Amino acid sequence: MKQPYQQSPQAHQALYAARVTRRLSAATDDLPYDITERLRAARMQALAKRKVVAVQTAAVASSAGASTLVLGGGNGRRSGFGWWQPMASALPLIALVAGLVAINIIQDDDRTSELAEVDAALLTDDLPPDAYADPGFVQFLKTSHSRETH
Repeated sequence: MKQPYQQSPQAHQALYAARVTRRLSAATDDLPYDITERLRAARMQALAKRKVVAVQTAAVASSAGASTLVLGGGNGRRSGFGWWQPMASALPLIALVAGLVAINIIQDDDRTSELAEVDAALLTDDLPPDAYADPGFVQFLKTSHSRETH
């Protein structure tokens, strides 16, 4: 048995693009002239932008290859401070983790103080406890407390 002819993904994309183009072109036959001209101008702009992006991508790819040599140390010799490079590259990660832990602690403290304020208001006020179950009333308490402190 003969196996079916297999095409590359680029060939499949080209065939799909051709089918979509044929369908879109067939649908434009009934459109007025001014609309077809605007569509043609938009198509030309899109193609021009695609070419610019392709050139930029090629430039980035070629500069990335050159910068790899510079960042990698170039000639392969190691300086006397071999431990400094891994330590310097781990420093931003350590700072990030420390920052995330600090943010978590601050948010926990804020949440705890908000809950304590609501609990204190519940215990010291004459309102029934059902009033505090209403989310709008809890928001009212928060905003009225912030107005009193300012």
